[in-house]
Amino acid sequence: MTERIHIYCDESCHLENDHMRAMVLGAVWCSASHRQSLADKIKRLKADYGLPAQFEIKWVKVSPGKLPFYQALLDLFFDEPLLHFRGLVVPDKGALDHGRFSQSHDDFYYKQWYTLLNRLIDPSNRYRIFLDIKDTRGQAKVRKLHDVLCNANYDFDRNVIESIELVHSHDVLLLQLADLLIGALAYVHRGLHGSPAKLALVAHLRHRSGLRLEQSSLLRADKFNLFIWRPQS
Repeated sequence: MTERIHIYCDESCHLENDHMRAMVLGAVWCSASHRQSLADKIKRLKADYGLPAQFEIKWVKVSPGKLPFYQALLDLFFDEPLLHFRGLVVPDKGALDHGRFSQSHDDFYYKQWYTLLNRLIDPSNRYRIFLDIKDTRGQAKVRKLHDVLCNANYDFDRNVIESIELVHSHDVLLLQLADLLIGALAYVHRGLHGSPAKLALVAHLRHRSGLRLEQSSLLRADKFNLFIWRPQS
C-alpha cells in the first residue's frame, strides 16, 4: 500500500565561509497520517514540564533548567517507533577540495542533501519534504534539490517526491526535533565543551542511540542513522 511520508529537514553551518568547522544535515521522518498525534505527544510533554505551548524547541535553548525536558524529549523520540532520524556530518569543511572535483561549494551542498535523503526514498511511497527557512536563497535551493532528487529516482512526473517546501520551524514541532538532534551532532563535531547542560544532553543521546556519534552507524540503522562523510584520499 502506498504511504505518504513527511520528512522534516534542518541544517547547521552549511555555508562555505562561516568559520564553523563542521557542517551537519539532518532529517526526522514519519508517516503523514501520524504527524499530528506525534506533535500532540510533544505538546503534552512541554505541558508536563511547565513550558508554554509556544515554547520553541531549539538546541541553542538547552540549559540546566530545561535539561530534564530535553532529556525526556530524546526519550520520547527513541521510545516512539513511528519517529526516525538520519543525520549527515561533514566534520571539517576546511578539508574540502572542491577544485579537485570541479565543483562549487553549492554543488557539494546539494550532493550531501542527496546523500542524506536519497536513502529514505522508496518509490512505492510518496513524500513531502519540509525545510526550515534559513536565508533568502531558500526557494532556489528547494527547486534545485527537488530536481536533483526527482531525477535520481526517475520521478519525472513528481509522483513519488511530491513536494519540497520551506516552512518556519517555530510552526513545526517535528522540525524543531530535527534542530535539536543536529545541534547535538554539531556540538560533538565542533569539539565544544562550554555548556554542562549540552554535554549532559549529548551523553544522553549517546546512551539512547548506542553510538559514540563520531562514527557512522550501521548502514541499515533505521531509528537513528548517522553518516560521517570523509574525503577521498
